[in-house]
Amino acid sequence: MFQRVKQLLDEQSRRMRRYEKIVLSINSLEAEMQQKTDDELCRLTASLKERLQTGESVEAITATAFALVREASKRTLGFRHYDVQLIGGLSLLEGHIAEMATGEGKTLVASLASFTQSLYGQGVHVITVNDYLARRDAEQIGQIHRFLGLTVGINHSDLSFDEKRAAYAADITYGVGTEFGFDYLRDHLVMRKEDRLQRPLRFALIDEVDSILIDEAKTPLIMAERDTVHEALQQLVRRVIEAFQPEEDYTFDDEIKAVALTDQGIETIERTFGVDQLFAAEHAVLFHYVIQALRAHVVLTRDIDYIVKDDKIALVDLFTGRLMEGRSLSDGLHQALEAKENVPVTEENRTTAQITIQHYFRLYHHVSGMTGTASTSRDEFLKTYRMDVVSIPPNRPKIRIDEPDVLFLTRQEKYQAIAQATRLAHQTRQPVLIGTTSIEQSLKVAHVLEHEQLPYEILNAKTVDQEIRIIESAGQAGRITIATNMAGRGTDIVLDASAKQQGGLLVIGTERHESVRIDNQLRGRAGRQGDPGLTRFYLSLEDELPRRFAKDRLTRVQKKLPAVAGPVTLKEARQLMSYAQETCESVNRSVRDELVQLEDVISEQRLAIYRLRNQIVESESLEGFAQPFAARVIHALVDEHLHDALVPEEWPLPLLTSELEQLVQQPVLLERVESRQEMKQQLAPLIAETETTMTDHLASHEETARRFMLLALDEQWTSHLTAMNSLKEGIHLRGYAQEQPVRIFEQEGMNYFTYAISAFEKQIVSSLCRFESITTEGGMLHATVD
Repeated sequence: MFQRVKQLLDEQSRRMRRYEKIVLSINSLEAEMQQKTDDELCRLTASLKERLQTGESVEAITATAFALVREASKRTLGFRHYDVQLIGGLSLLEGHIAEMATGEGKTLVASLASFTQSLYGQGVHVITVNDYLARRDAEQIGQIHRFLGLTVGINHSDLSFDEKRAAYAADITYGVGTEFGFDYLRDHLVMRKEDRLQRPLRFALIDEVDSILIDEAKTPLIMAERDTVHEALQQLVRRVIEAFQPEEDYTFDDEIKAVALTDQGIETIERTFGVDQLFAAEHAVLFHYVIQALRAHVVLTRDIDYIVKDDKIALVDLFTGRLMEGRSLSDGLHQALEAKENVPVTEENRTTAQITIQHYFRLYHHVSGMTGTASTSRDEFLKTYRMDVVSIPPNRPKIRIDEPDVLFLTRQEKYQAIAQATRLAHQTRQPVLIGTTSIEQSLKVAHVLEHEQLPYEILNAKTVDQEIRIIESAGQAGRITIATNMAGRGTDIVLDASAKQQGGLLVIGTERHESVRIDNQLRGRAGRQGDPGLTRFYLSLEDELPRRFAKDRLTRVQKKLPAVAGPVTLKEARQLMSYAQETCESVNRSVRDELVQLEDVISEQRLAIYRLRNQIVESESLEGFAQPFAARVIHALVDEHLHDALVPEEWPLPLLTSELEQLVQQPVLLERVESRQEMKQQLAPLIAETETTMTDHLASHEETARRFMLLALDEQWTSHLTAMNSLKEGIHLRGYAQEQPVRIFEQEGMNYFTYAISAFEKQIVSSLCRFESITTEGGMLHATVD
């Protein structure tokens, strides 16, 4: 361990010395840049672009490019990049993560790498955590880029197709990561190549990179179409589940948030619905609804995971505290939640395309990122994304004081201590920010402060319309602000003069988060740019983390503690909180690791499907593309019916003949032979004739056939995704049978995929052999296909 730490420090030290040499070169160019006119600076941009695009290395132009951006920033924004900001820009340019403290000007740092990478002329995507920041950065930092002759675009969901196309055509495009991911999926649902938006994915610069690539890693981006909803069944299942008792009818693993029916629960379902075997294939829909209803009632909690707003379910992002607008849970879970809360049940969604944030950004040729909290996840960034973390020193020394946690036996004692600390700070007019982990907890803290007659503002997903006003006033002397994680990452709380004199912002944490990075983000709201500040967490042994992730240790500690009021000083009790958080992070990382491995399987399949789809969209002629299908489909039918378990005398030739005739739409005469290979040779003329028929029909109706092929492929891919998601849903249970879930998922997933491709090819051969039945009516494609 010591050797690993020493190696890391040596590596960081060498890298920093190299960066400092480049900074000296940049600084040496400052006087020269100051002498240039605006037009000369703009012409220098064109010159650098030409040098880069004619083969010169990016290292050769970096110093000049950075000096150019710094001068442009001074002329447009009045900001001059500090040396440490130049170092941050260099780390981004090399595809690393720049870890910079709050208030150190990460947005200005991004201008350096985004400008330099844009000179390749292939587009740069700057990813922010919300639309507001995308618009702000595009407007502010965009002034630098536009001044230097570059174009800047903003990508968001409200744009028209033409507006999006213009945004993607810009040299630098700002937007939220999910929107870029959805556009990638949409680009692989188009019928014409002219309808695509994105260019090849070359460089992405991600702000709050740990939030996007780690915290959101488990959330897939899903394109879906409406499917049928069985509301009566939803309501009936809900009524049964509401009567279930923990441990008797179901078990709940609090660590991984997984539920499972007990034998008694299974018997109750079977008796209620009059089925013999709940796990039988014919009852798959019922089982699915039961499990989703159980998850809705046991795993998801109102005012923590979601809120009910305007008679609808609105999901809450646990890491940011914000509502996930336009998002819904997949595979019927959202509908189960609606049934639970007695709001109108919407139509279910059927997945047509999906990708995780992790796998989307792994498609880029280069990715870099910025955050204030990445060091604790360095190993994961290296393993998953091959991105190293570079800790950038602050421009001004940090004088914020981070005090040790204060631990209590009960939550009630904790909340009283928080109220007392808030009262003391308020008496001196020191501003206070109380960070909570959920809407529910923020309301509890508000109730305690009301009892103490302390004035406060509350910021959570229910008061988001007041966010700007609340944040702008949170740093004023005497202010008390209660907030969920909405006031954490990316929130800049500016102190007034009086607040600075009173010691700066006091940040109070009410509970450890699932990740120490989120705790550090909350601490980072205080002490920006050398400001004073104080942070302190108030915890209790009744908090969620020790209860979920350190049950055994918690029981032992509680037995050792006297039942007296006041802070807990027992060393073992204090260590318990860190142990619980570390265990939680370890569990979450294991879940993410397994998800990556499972999604790797789907990712390979998705890339294969998209390559196939791109061939169809882009091919000048589809004749050579579809011809090989005939031999593969006919040979597959032979292998299916004339398998090794039968001798030639037992072969079902009438059945094979019937299926071949149905496929190729002409009479087929088969003679009994001695082997499958001889049978395939006998069918060679039929294959050749089928290929000719397909070629003739493609030549005369190519665009209609192209559209039909794409629709057929999309339909098979949609069905395949449904099957893969169902397989993934229960794959972890294979571990109980001493099987490796990932390997099983890979093997069975490949079987599913092979079937989907075979079904697609059979559908195309069948359709092209009976092409007269394919028509286009009213702009919609219709086909008679078996």
